[in-house]
Amino acid sequence: MNNNLKVVLFGFLLWLIPFAVSALIFPLKGLDRPLFESIMPVIIVIWTVFFSIIYLTSKNLSGKKGHLQRECAKIGLAWLIMSIVLDLMIFIEGPLKMSLWDYTTDIAVTYLMIPIITSGFGYLLDRGVA
Repeated sequence: MNNNLKVVLFGFLLWLIPFAVSALIFPLKGLDRPLFESIMPVIIVIWTVFFSIIYLTSKNLSGKKGHLQRECAKIGLAWLIMSIVLDLMIFIEGPLKMSLWDYTTDIAVTYLMIPIITSGFGYLLDRGVA
């Protein structure tokens, strides 16, 4: 499979899975908001790590040392942007009608974990640690 297609597919799934989980556990938001707010970042971390590993193990990494942190940062940034754009269609323009400020402070900041995680993988790979 083409690397760009993988980035887009994994980015979509990285958005879809946490969105589906949030829809399933949404009643918890009213009953125990701190628990809901704790579960969602964990879900995002799990799937970011999963898709990062799948993406990176499917690549031929020989000869790319020294450039992987940049590539992983770009992938994380692409996944971050995809998640925010897909969310905005639902939370701002779609049925949930959330203000941009509320969306940013409640949801979008959490997505900053994505490029941090992918950049960390790239850092480790560039240094031969992984």
